[in-house]
Amino acid sequence: MPEHIAVLDFGSQYTQVIARRIREANVLSRIYPYNTQASVLKDADVRGVILSGGPSSVLLEGSPRPDAAVFEMGVPVLGICYGEQLMAHMLGGKVAKSTEREFGHGTLNIAKKGKLFDGLPDNLRVWNSHGDRLEALPTGFEAIASTENSPYATIQDAERDFYGMQFHPEVAHSEMGMEVIANFLFKVCGCKADWSMANYIEQSVQKIRETVGEERVILALSGGVDSSVAAALIHKAIGRQLTCVFVDNGLLRLHEREQVEKLYGDHFDLDLRVADKVDLFLDRLAGVSDPEQKRKIIGNTFIEVFDEAVHDLKEKGNYTFLAQGTLYPDVIESVAIDGNPAALIKSHHNVGGLPEKMNLKLLEPLRELFKDEVRELGTQLGLPKEVVWRQPFPGPGLGVRVMGPIKAEDLEVLRKADAILHEEMMAADLYYKVWQSFCVFLPVKTVGVMGDERTYENVVALRIVESVDAMTADWARVPYDVLRTISSRIINEVTGCNRVVLDISSKPPSTIEWE
Repeated sequence: MPEHIAVLDFGSQYTQVIARRIREANVLSRIYPYNTQASVLKDADVRGVILSGGPSSVLLEGSPRPDAAVFEMGVPVLGICYGEQLMAHMLGGKVAKSTEREFGHGTLNIAKKGKLFDGLPDNLRVWNSHGDRLEALPTGFEAIASTENSPYATIQDAERDFYGMQFHPEVAHSEMGMEVIANFLFKVCGCKADWSMANYIEQSVQKIRETVGEERVILALSGGVDSSVAAALIHKAIGRQLTCVFVDNGLLRLHEREQVEKLYGDHFDLDLRVADKVDLFLDRLAGVSDPEQKRKIIGNTFIEVFDEAVHDLKEKGNYTFLAQGTLYPDVIESVAIDGNPAALIKSHHNVGGLPEKMNLKLLEPLRELFKDEVRELGTQLGLPKEVVWRQPFPGPGLGVRVMGPIKAEDLEVLRKADAILHEEMMAADLYYKVWQSFCVFLPVKTVGVMGDERTYENVVALRIVESVDAMTADWARVPYDVLRTISSRIINEVTGCNRVVLDISSKPPSTIEWE
């Protein structure tokens, strides 16, 4: 395993941010469960260890602890927030409840630069989020920076290269936080800035070739970012040994099938097979209103269709691998273990259970990457911007954007309305500036007037949100003239819709998707 920085996860909402900041400095990082044995880390060629923050308190019985041998590995250790308190507590210091909880901006006054603050000013605006604070330092430690409420805001044991900071350098609110992290990486840990996407492509291509050999690979291509980038990377490695299966379930956006066929069939010369199963999906969804039931029907039918396509392919060639666009956050969430304070959110398999059922080996070339890195990879592989920076699209497609039972004629209304929204967001240079912008079909008929005639047709809702990671979202303040153009075009150009409404709900309490 290549040398890297290990981030032990104690449940902080910022753990992945820490790992990403390290990679932004061109150093490889990996996230491990907080109780990973030191022997495992040592065998993995770890150059330094970061103890993340977390929601717990070291004062609580049963609060999460790392393997004590982490402090005997002979590598630098940096504790952030809970991580600082944890390190001090385990090495003989004293932690107590703070009389004043520090949350939000504070001023860090640096008394001693050392390696950690080398080249930085004497005062920094930093972001705090903690209720405990250090009262006494372990033997060998000294305070090198303070804030208004914490005399031990940053501590160090320079001899052992152990550091702790009460603030969060990884968040954008902390001034020069990236420089602090870089100092830890390069001046403390002695890392090399050799993690780059060009290196990743070269190494991945070689690894895929060695793994696959002369055998063949199947990939379920959706046209989304993850599966598209996975397809492009694998195709670069093994060419037409890769076969992609695109399932047309009748729940796609306008001209989506044709666009996928043109891009991958013509531009990449990829072996693409299309399974036209529109009637099958719509027949099974007929009369179904419950969103969870719709999701299950769509998911189960997809597995059935894909299984059938794989069976047909395996009869004609030595297909041994199933490729999936699994990303690093998926892997992190999937390896949660009992007692991990970062709760397991969901089990991740792009095609759940299929590898075992089909007797295929799994090939996941993106499992080391975060989403922003996947987009960078896609760009370097030559995928067009509209694919690499495509907005998120739900797995069940338009099936969860038609409220109530799904009918072919309602899908047609939604497709056309959604295409108009997309065109106008692109024209206004807004499409890539928001997280998602899409239409929802409401099976609610309202009275309208077109010319001298009374109409009684359906409603389309616009959902346009801003977000960073989809955990929270707010409705986007799209200019009125753009909204007016979108509404006017939909009502005038889409038969079956005579009213457009705007969803101005935030998440929470609402979700981004309606179903």
